[in-house]
Amino acid sequence: MASSILTSSMLAPFSSSSSFKSSIFLPPTSLLFPSSKPTFSSYPSQSFAKSFLIFSSLNPNLPSPLRRPAYVPNHIPDPNYVRIFDTTLRDGEQSPGATLTSKEKLDIARQLAKLGVDIIEAGFPAASKDDFEAVKAIAKEVGNAVDEKGYVPVICGLSRCNEKDIETAWEAVKYAKRPRIHTFIATSGIHLEYKLRKSKEEVLDIARTMVRFARNLGCKDVEFSPEDAGRSDRDFLYEILGEVIKAGATTLNIPDTVGITMPSEFGQLIADIKANTPGIENAIISTHCQNDLGLSTANTLAGACAGARQVEVTINGIGERAGNASLEEVVMALKCRGEHVLGGLYTGINTRHIVMASKMVEDYTGLHVQPHKAIVGANAFAHESGIHQDGMLKHKGTYEIISPEDIGLERSNEAGIVLGKLSGRHALRDRLKELGYELDDEQLGNIFWRFKAVAEQKKRVNDADLIALLSDEVFQPEVVWKLNDLQVTCGTLGLSTATIKLTGADGREHVACSVGTGPVDSAYKAVDLIIKEPVTLLEYSMNAVTEGIDAIATTRVLIGAEKGHISTHALTGELVYRTFSGTGAGMDIVVSSVKAYIGALNKMLGFKKQYRTKASIERTAVSALEVKQ
Repeated sequence: MASSILTSSMLAPFSSSSSFKSSIFLPPTSLLFPSSKPTFSSYPSQSFAKSFLIFSSLNPNLPSPLRRPAYVPNHIPDPNYVRIFDTTLRDGEQSPGATLTSKEKLDIARQLAKLGVDIIEAGFPAASKDDFEAVKAIAKEVGNAVDEKGYVPVICGLSRCNEKDIETAWEAVKYAKRPRIHTFIATSGIHLEYKLRKSKEEVLDIARTMVRFARNLGCKDVEFSPEDAGRSDRDFLYEILGEVIKAGATTLNIPDTVGITMPSEFGQLIADIKANTPGIENAIISTHCQNDLGLSTANTLAGACAGARQVEVTINGIGERAGNASLEEVVMALKCRGEHVLGGLYTGINTRHIVMASKMVEDYTGLHVQPHKAIVGANAFAHESGIHQDGMLKHKGTYEIISPEDIGLERSNEAGIVLGKLSGRHALRDRLKELGYELDDEQLGNIFWRFKAVAEQKKRVNDADLIALLSDEVFQPEVVWKLNDLQVTCGTLGLSTATIKLTGADGREHVACSVGTGPVDSAYKAVDLIIKEPVTLLEYSMNAVTEGIDAIATTRVLIGAEKGHISTHALTGELVYRTFSGTGAGMDIVVSSVKAYIGALNKMLGFKKQYRTKASIERTAVSALEVKQ
């Protein structure tokens, strides 16, 4: 019987190897088992999953691949489990124009928890007061929302290797049930010479001292990153990693900060660290791969095959410069190929929430997903070629390796409910729930009337229409100004004019009229006359989300205030000015454009309001202290 020859050593993953093999993409048996031992290939009638279940029945204490292992900071009970560390709210927000409000960050964190990510890097608390408050709010709410299976995400805060940053990070994350501090310092020669202007010995001492400092604050889960590890001297890398493990680091993150390594190089780097770092058995190895050469997902998977058991990713792959490894790409690669090609690696992600998370991040950041983006792009499950369509009609497996339903995407032409002008609230709620959107009564009421207005003009409202309307109603910043009415006159006979009516936060209505070079320009100028906030329009883009002349259009704008809000950049330490994005959707492109502009202004004004409130509280506290003294 096959189960009689299965041993725990045979079930050891590729990470048990002391060195990286000649090829990252090895046959499953080479990845899973030493060549001298029997393999599952000897029993072609049994899959890995079946064999594992047989073995599990004989070893009840062995973790099941269908169950998330218990969380221990520096150890994973199941060696095949890969932790998902999501840094959308930190590295992702560093994308130009991706500024998020505290409410938006909290919403995204809730969605990440629905996805089941193991660690949420909620931000860089020392960057600004708003970042600190956002991380703190996420730690208090999402970091304490334990589900019925005992799952609750680790809430992590980034910090540079200095006491002030680390103390600030701890003050923000300590409210979570599982708090983590992630501290970093550069280790590559070019960074040591030109950025830090420090010797290897100085950097080594700083890293060791700051990790120990974080542990002494009471944080039992400390992650350390040697920035630009991909270009660092190997011996120095092994030395500094060994020292921070002694100081109490539980996770060692290996960043390819500039995205320069090839998959074979990065896999070898992880394998070498695993083989040469003193005390590595007492820490988890992590990956953080930038996408400058388009290899972030490949490098991340190579690192996992070589022994990394945490991968740092972002929704839609957003992040610095060309972005990061994409959560949806890495997770689906592990789901599709983990058992047969990647040595049995798996994650705890509920993939049916991927589309919702992708759409939420896209709408809140204003960073559109390219149509041909893997997994979540608009064309990812579209088939236009006649040959492909013929194959799909005969069997979906001919051209699709992933079922769209697996990621929470339902094909509108396969849905049982057809939505039109006679559809009611229940039908709308059920369809939205099928798509992964669960709304409260107020949110449903707001979108229902928008849906009815569109349905009056279209025979059928499809899923793309619904998602666009949902984005326009639900994924919007706190309302400061609201669009009531808009009238434009344009054409070849004269100047474009626009009359606009807005309602302010106080409930008062304001009307203004302006002329411009086109309908959008004149409408924006009319808005400026009412709101009176000096801003610069940095970007403007529009696209149709559905086919046909009656398509719904979505607009994205990016604005910057003349007196911008400043925050500290996590990696460079430089002060940077925030920009604000807004999105709008509608069948009228001018209305869509104005909604996007007002949305961006509302986000900017919301930031101003937060800063004024905090400044007032601080002044009151100082005055009270002076009176007391």
